[in-house]
Amino acid sequence: MTHRPDIVVLGAGYAGLNAALRLALNPHVTVTLIDPSDHFTERVRLHQLTTGRPEVSVTHPLSVLLRGTRIRHLAARAVDLDRAGRQLRTDDGRTVSYDRLVYALGSVTDTRAASDTRAAQDAAESGPAGASERAYTAESAAELGKRLLDGPGRLAVVGGGLTGVELAAEIAESHPEWEVRLLTAGTLGAGLSGKGRTHVRTTLGAMGVRVREGDRVASADDVDADVVVWSAALRPRTELAAAAGLELDAAGRIVVDRTLRSASDPAVYAAGDAAATSLRMACATAMPTGAHAAASVLAGIGSRPTRPLAFRYVMQCISLGRDDGLIQPVHGDDSPRGSVLTGRPAAFVKEQVVRSTVRSLRVAASLARAR
Repeated sequence: MTHRPDIVVLGAGYAGLNAALRLALNPHVTVTLIDPSDHFTERVRLHQLTTGRPEVSVTHPLSVLLRGTRIRHLAARAVDLDRAGRQLRTDDGRTVSYDRLVYALGSVTDTRAASDTRAAQDAAESGPAGASERAYTAESAAELGKRLLDGPGRLAVVGGGLTGVELAAEIAESHPEWEVRLLTAGTLGAGLSGKGRTHVRTTLGAMGVRVREGDRVASADDVDADVVVWSAALRPRTELAAAAGLELDAAGRIVVDRTLRSASDPAVYAAGDAAATSLRMACATAMPTGAHAAASVLAGIGSRPTRPLAFRYVMQCISLGRDDGLIQPVHGDDSPRGSVLTGRPAAFVKEQVVRSTVRSLRVAASLARAR
């Protein structure tokens, strides 16, 4: 009897879930998806949870997405990776063997340099229940939304990247009674064009957000505010990979070749924010790298040539509240073009882009069911 290769995917985020669904298109392999959550979270919508609106939902049951796909979901956390034995051990005591492993545990907000956000880091790892009264991250946005309802005060968002901008705009628009500041060590929206940065500054200013550029904050303890929303950086969730001896780069991401195969273990592939590619950490890169990792795994199993990852950026999309936004067209290397789309049209395009991610996952699931 011909052996059916066992493929394990770690992580049910944008990269991991997309990889698992693409792998399931091949009826000659078995696919196991390991993730402690029973749902897929739209991370790019987390800032919307701060509005406190009951109609906002950012999760989708994995049982629905995976139904009929032959993907086995283990609702557990991987705690040990035995590369020599090609086995994973989970926190509920199970041992899972694999022929190929796709590591796609993604990233979380990096709060290691912010002492007052240790509880927020716990929330990022284990859920919003651990969020502190003062410090929050995007991962604990639901708890932040509840905190904002307790009464007006002073709030500071630390980080001038796209996530920080979206959080500041969403909070200022939905809670105008709060005094909102945005603090960034560098330039606000550094990857945007001059027109893009001007629109972001103007829009935030109209919402009452005070922006301070060139303000390096070492810790939330240093911020004079009732609430601090830490959004300064992301860190890859590669502790398991490091403990197993996989080679990591200086940023802590798994070193891979151009096919997304680990440079230190031919049975391991990495996708999304955990992979050391030249791409920035984002949903826009996680989805295609998940698909490419799956294609590389299947090509390797079938002794077919593997193709190098080819990716070109198209645009950056930013929400500025519910009725405004910024669409920044970019060159293939992610450098900004001069033109921008703003206002309600940009908000509409941003929403369609966000919806397209879930649509594409549902399409992949439908195709897998048909096999």
